[in-house]
Amino acid sequence: MDTVVPGRVRLGPPPAPTARRTWNATVLVVFGLGFAALVWNRRWVSDDGLIVLRTVRNLLGGAGPVFNAGERVEANTSTLWTYLLALPGLVPGVSLNWAAVVLGLVCSVAGLVLAMDAARRLWRARAVLPAGALVVLVLPPFWDFGTSGLETGMITAWLGLTWWLLVRRLRGDKGAWLLAVVLGLAPLVRPDLALLWLPVGAALLALEWQGGWRRILGLAAAALAVPAAYEVFRMGYYGLLVPSTALAKEAGVTRWEQGGFYLDDLLGTYELWWAGAGLLLTVLALGLRSAVRRGGEPAPRKGLTAVVAAVPVVSALLLGLYVTRVGGDFMHGRMLLPALFCLLLPVMVVPLSRFTIVPVLATAVWAGLCLTSLRPAYGETLGPNWIANERLYYVLLLGVENPVTADDYRSHPLVAEGVARLERSAEPSLAIVGGGDWYLYPSTMDRDTMVWLNLGVAGELSPLTTRVLDGVGLVNPIAGHATGVPGGRIGHDKDLLPEWFLADAGVTGDTGFVDPTRVATARDALACPKTVEMIESYRAPLTLDRFWQNLTGSLDRTGYRYPREPDPTCERR
Repeated sequence: MDTVVPGRVRLGPPPAPTARRTWNATVLVVFGLGFAALVWNRRWVSDDGLIVLRTVRNLLGGAGPVFNAGERVEANTSTLWTYLLALPGLVPGVSLNWAAVVLGLVCSVAGLVLAMDAARRLWRARAVLPAGALVVLVLPPFWDFGTSGLETGMITAWLGLTWWLLVRRLRGDKGAWLLAVVLGLAPLVRPDLALLWLPVGAALLALEWQGGWRRILGLAAAALAVPAAYEVFRMGYYGLLVPSTALAKEAGVTRWEQGGFYLDDLLGTYELWWAGAGLLLTVLALGLRSAVRRGGEPAPRKGLTAVVAAVPVVSALLLGLYVTRVGGDFMHGRMLLPALFCLLLPVMVVPLSRFTIVPVLATAVWAGLCLTSLRPAYGETLGPNWIANERLYYVLLLGVENPVTADDYRSHPLVAEGVARLERSAEPSLAIVGGGDWYLYPSTMDRDTMVWLNLGVAGELSPLTTRVLDGVGLVNPIAGHATGVPGGRIGHDKDLLPEWFLADAGVTGDTGFVDPTRVATARDALACPKTVEMIESYRAPLTLDRFWQNLTGSLDRTGYRYPREPDPTCERR
């Protein structure tokens, strides 16, 4: 049972006159509806979002949470998003593509509204002004990834809910156990969000300190139960400690310079330092307001309020530092959105007063400029440092304003033709592009295999019976465990050579555009004992013994790498 925090006094916002309550509600509703309209206008499902949807279709079809039936590979970074999308898929006739769009939009809006209400409670504001919410409302990457089929909208909702529960607990409301469970879901929302365990956990510890060690240990157990259980499942089922995306993008590699480019690509494009200056002035104004007010909270309560207010700032710095360290991403702005949203949480709204109105108006001037004028300078081509305006790229490539369904993606160059050629093949074949055209090879596999970089598009247009592989390792462990191209494009630097695919498919005889001696060398490399065991970990039938072998070998297997250039000298691994 929850106990009231020290002081035993409920410290929620004081009762407000009807006009102020109406004003606050209006601010939240207007911003929620405005954000929904902007996100809906940019609705789409990205190529990476289509990867998630194919996994969901396999899950609902009985093949398990995998991209290719018969291959246990965790292709989706967000576990929770995968299973959340499966829920509407249980309803006959529901389009998963549109379900992903609607769920992303609802989560995005809910996260913003919860964050605004939490900031109102934090400041105990009778009437509020939107401040940080202005940044979220007008920043185009929030629109683009509010849908996209990816988990960004759900991350926004999770951040908003976690912050809202934390502030409510600060103000004496119940909900410590719910907060612990929601916080524990962090690595299932996205693995990097586990960085928030420390700051949010420290604040929860400070709030619950008087409850005693039993309560604190109980809250810790509630937070860790679900992620710990899933980690055991992941190790036994997939044979790794992390999703395959972490191998494909080598999340442990440091790329500070590229991360700096990625950070500047967001900050510089939208001149966010102007928004930052306005919000910093707002914070200073809040400090001045607090200094001149009489009474207010007792000193211990002010200390706890300061701790809770610092949590999003510390969380933002941790997330931003991590994203910068690993080199950012290839999608404009996307990976920095959670850190930016975190940073804005304490000032999503601020009290309406003579101290805050001027700096908020200064922020609003920047917001107007951003809403109408500030955009990336690149569209259908890659921008500087291989960063892409992903949504605009696909809109221009496909000639469709809001690409969502398979029909919208059929005009993608080459993919539909490759699918058609495999359908006409009389025997299991490997389809791979060389010199701008498709090559088909008879394969020893029990089904067709297509090799294509844009996995989502290929997987969307291909039947679930076709195995779709990539060269960057998202769904192909043979690529994921290979070394990458030094300094290659972030998230794409594995770039597995075609001879590996031919060797894996058992292609013999005429090898077309690929040197047959290199295919033979790749075949020998695939026969190395540790590589054979790695392949069996995801292709061998899942028995109790296989689950145990996967579980106990997951640590070594996660760190196993071999040269991208085929090398049959196994002892060098």
